Amino acid sequence: MLDTIGATPMVRLDRLTESIDGTLLAKLEYFNPGGSKKDRVAKRIIEDAEKTGRLLPGQPVVELTSGNTGAGLAIACAVTGHPFIAVLSRGSSAERARMIAALGAEVVLVDQLAGSEPGKISGGDMELVEIEAKRITGERGAFRSDQFENASNVASHYSTTGQEIWQQTGGRVDAFVDYVGTGGCLAGVSRALKEHNPAIQCFAVEPAGAAVLAGQVATQPNHPIQGGGFSRSDLTHLDGVQLDGYLQVSGDQARETARLLAIREGVFAGYSAGANVAAAINLLSGDLAGRTIAVVIPDTGLKYLSTDLWP
Repeated sequence: MLDTIGATPMVRLDRLTESIDGTLLAKLEYFNPGGSKKDRVAKRIIEDAEKTGRLLPGQPVVELTSGNTGAGLAIACAVTGHPFIAVLSRGSSAERARMIAALGAEVVLVDQLAGSEPGKISGGDMELVEIEAKRITGERGAFRSDQFENASNVASHYSTTGQEIWQQTGGRVDAFVDYVGTGGCLAGVSRALKEHNPAIQCFAVEPAGAAVLAGQVATQPNHPIQGGGFSRSDLTHLDGVQLDGYLQVSGDQARETARLLAIREGVFAGYSAGANVAAAINLLSGDLAGRTIAVVIPDTGLKYLSTDLWP
């Protein structure tokens, strides 16, 4: 199964851009077996850790996840013989937790902060998940995959996602935008593309009201765009990465664009896909009119059927 990860297709989103001067290309990461781009990260983390001896045969693996990395690690651990414990906030969609459990992993759900809403995970909620993940790692003598700090995260996207985008576009791409979770995808793809052509512009996408990377104060940490926007400005993976700008998308914009992707393009995806496409359309409608922008579609809409993403 690990050999099926990657080499995902790209499609033109010509219906959503029919009244706009420019081209929008979407890389469909839900074609990966776990339904998201995080399968790439999970595969690389496990393979690298085994090669270096940091992960011993049969040793348990623990990860803090909002769901997608957990699914990828559940698959990677199932086929490599490692018990896997996924630690999630109760604010994550129920489908994600059930999928991880169905793949044979143990799922630990952590209560949200008082006053938090299910489906809206704040940085504070993730801090509680981090505390529990650390406790379990020590208690079980486990390997912590640590996607927020592990360099294999960036390496996976540098060596695969970024190279695939360059090859699939024939190098005819002017910009890349990505919604920031750990920052691994944005960092890896940006480095790959800029090595091929330094003129390619790369942008970070954040939720409106939680755009701390852009230097703003987080006024709306409880946004609905799952998988990122955790109000963290200390993202290790973005250290030294040359970015060309920071874009903001509201929860309503991300939701509406994800719905349009489904009914206009047949692309059934999640909140972060809506955020990426909305941000790219804004660029094509303004400063990057007439250009070609690439985005990733991080995961499948099947993981959000219990949320307000779908009416």
